[in-house]
Amino acid sequence: MRIVVTGGGGFLGSHLVERLRERGEDPFVARRADYDLTRWDDAERLFRDARPERVFHLAAEVGGIGANRANPGRYWYANLMMGAHVLELGRIHGVDKLVIAGTVCAYPKLTPVPFREDDLWNGYPEETNAPYGVAKKSILVGAQSYRAQYGTNAIFLLPANLYGPRDNFDLETSHVIPALIRKMVESHDDVVLWGDGSPTREFLYVDDCADGLLLAADRYEGSGPVNLGTGEEIAIRDLARLVAELTGFEGEIVWDASMPNGQPRRSLDVSRAKELFGFEAQTSLRDGLSRTIEWYRASVPAAT
Repeated sequence: MRIVVTGGGGFLGSHLVERLRERGEDPFVARRADYDLTRWDDAERLFRDARPERVFHLAAEVGGIGANRANPGRYWYANLMMGAHVLELGRIHGVDKLVIAGTVCAYPKLTPVPFREDDLWNGYPEETNAPYGVAKKSILVGAQSYRAQYGTNAIFLLPANLYGPRDNFDLETSHVIPALIRKMVESHDDVVLWGDGSPTREFLYVDDCADGLLLAADRYEGSGPVNLGTGEEIAIRDLARLVAELTGFEGEIVWDASMPNGQPRRSLDVSRAKELFGFEAQTSLRDGLSRTIEWYRASVPAAT
């Protein structure tokens, strides 16, 4: 099978490519340096070059709260255009199946916990990441519309917050777990964290997410969005304590309550993924964090 992974050189994409190669596949890895999918000409060239039968669309412009606040227009535009181009070119080239990664940021700000897929349209996303979340929700509408009009076999998955080896550890753009790991590994003094630590999040280890994508690609044919997660939430203050324990950080954790908390709670109902294609996350948060910290220390000279 001719498989394309957009964003295949990125965090999630690189892990999915590894999984595909373990299965004996030879995926076409679409990297931004070679194909800027926000540009129609580049996206069209990718589909001509690769002639895909199956596409995993993982390419995204994404970051933590600070990056979302700094780049709302770019995150809306880039994610919307990439998804629209992949859908339209998938239709034109007769791709057998499109597997599209959405985002938990698409859920309304005050969604009842656990987040159920049927609640996706019951409100506006949390303001700091709304442009990104709304762009991704629009791609879901596109996927469903293309299925209805053209018979495009596009499925849409909503992963929880991802973490793991090869994550983005740039403090300007990273999400909470890599930021915590970097700060606590490299600092011998106090660390300052945004908000008051009260929001909750659900975290999915990147290899588990890759497994979920493959299961869905093989077994799921529906039009409805499906959550990928663990079904377990943790308060950010408790996450910070756990990372401090695992890294051996002995300084003080200082909360800057003048900075935004983001969405108050996030935890997914993961029953649909189990029922429809047999996905269950296998990696505990403690084990996943330990592996990520070990990778970071081994891979970043300043962390040793």
